[in-house]
Amino acid sequence: MTDLTGKTAIVIGAAGEHNMGQVIARALAAAGAMTIVSGRKREPLEALASEIGGEAVTCDLTSRADVDALFDGVAARHGQVDTAINATGWGLMKPWADVTDEDLAAMVALQFTGVHHMLNACLRTMTGGGSVIQISSATTQCLIHDHAAYIGTKAGSEALIRCFANQYGPLGIRANVVSPGLTATPMAAAAVATPGLEAAFAKEYPLGRIGTADDIAHTVLWLCDDRTFVTGQNIQANGGLTLRRNPRPEEIAASVGAAMAAAAQ
Repeated sequence: MTDLTGKTAIVIGAAGEHNMGQVIARALAAAGAMTIVSGRKREPLEALASEIGGEAVTCDLTSRADVDALFDGVAARHGQVDTAINATGWGLMKPWADVTDEDLAAMVALQFTGVHHMLNACLRTMTGGGSVIQISSATTQCLIHDHAAYIGTKAGSEALIRCFANQYGPLGIRANVVSPGLTATPMAAAAVATPGLEAAFAKEYPLGRIGTADDIAHTVLWLCDDRTFVTGQNIQANGGLTLRRNPRPEEIAASVGAAMAAAAQ
């Protein structure tokens, strides 16, 4: 069992009710960590912090000033940062030709530039070593249509983590990626609720089901443990999806159509 007593952890992307960041934050707190939850919306962050006995700090990951203030403030109050987890993301799915320059700029700012901001702050505040975890996506390995901007920037964040792990491992900082597949979270709720859609995806998972936020939180806890001799890796916490592939659009359409037809009978 992972014991994080005496550790200080930051979870970025924990402002959405029941999202992956919130589930991870609850798991860290249950393991004994002083957990600082962060995101753009103060009210849900404060409610979560009160629930888990942690702290809430608003932070826009795309702002270097916000990220620096978050990490420097935590280090000043608690001595250092031991764990940093970035669970932010924007799951844009849009036909290639319809993706605007504004879409691309926002995606790069959040899923690439923001990760660089976080790693820079970790380098300054993880003075006794620590664990950095970037939540990415199995789609960087198992492609899916109309998702290129998301996939490209997530893949870029994975490259940043590998570079950081290689360069700063001598400081005792472990940096890894966790890559879920389709996961039952609020971000995916509309898709999962579509009749037949989950079935189209689940058949590609050797373990027979899509993931849950608890699955990801369990993997994160393992990577937070100082006994985990792992760095620079992409942990594919997706039930074996990367052994296969994501379904093609026509397969999704057929599964949804069959489910709707069955429901109409």
